[in-house]
Amino acid sequence: MARRGQAGTMGTSVFLCLFVILLTGGSPAGCAGDGTSASHSTAGTAEKPVLLNDIMDAEAFISGAEVAVIGFFQEPESPEASQFLLAAGRIPEVPFGLSTSPAVLSRYGVAANTVTLFRRVDNDRRDLDMSSKDVDAEKMTRFIRMNELRLVTEYNPVTAIGVMQSSFQLHLLLITDKMSPKHPERMRRYRAAAELFKGKILFILVDSNLKSNERTISFFELKKSQLPALAIFHTPDEKQDVLTLDEVSVEHVQDFCNRFLQRMQKKEDKPEEKALNEEL
Repeated sequence: MARRGQAGTMGTSVFLCLFVILLTGGSPAGCAGDGTSASHSTAGTAEKPVLLNDIMDAEAFISGAEVAVIGFFQEPESPEASQFLLAAGRIPEVPFGLSTSPAVLSRYGVAANTVTLFRRVDNDRRDLDMSSKDVDAEKMTRFIRMNELRLVTEYNPVTAIGVMQSSFQLHLLLITDKMSPKHPERMRRYRAAAELFKGKILFILVDSNLKSNERTISFFELKKSQLPALAIFHTPDEKQDVLTLDEVSVEHVQDFCNRFLQRMQKKEDKPEEKALNEEL
């Protein structure tokens, strides 16, 4: 590892700035095709969703994937269900299920004509009301792309919205070149590290090979010659830290995250110590 950046604060919100950088740095449509988590097929024929007949089917379906989408409908032949089928065909890597069972709808507390995205990374869900005539397959596809946060989420103008709206306060970015022959092994190790911090830190991949990500790299005062690198930031107080790496390893990622978490914990403990001393 080459250097460790010092944790500090930004004059403006890191979270908001990165979001704006992405929106101004490239079009969502163009970037959406660049990453695995945002790539999609625009085929006109829809893949058939899995029919979920009861609660056990639904629970098994949801638990079997990082991201799962279920359409809850009263009538499987309704116009809303037809749009759902079209969206399913555009996102073949995301499993789609369909249920008309009143028991399943009741179990998940949804009304008919609702599309719900379930994600494992934070055990959260997002609902989309299909009752509005404005909601079509295109808008449904964008809704899914925005919210399909994974164990490792690829950063682009579409997923940035889901990142911004997530409950995670800590975000770790791996900034690296996906075209590098070392990328598959780097991702294997990065995903292994993500498992260790699941529910605590949102792990994000930033592809340095994309022009739309150049401003994100410069935002952390990094040059391509310094990559791969890790960047972590804490959204409530905008603390951030940067670490350049000779190579990505589970140990390097784990150590970097633990050190940052320890510093954050010490910061939280100081006001409590001060209050206790004042009472004494």
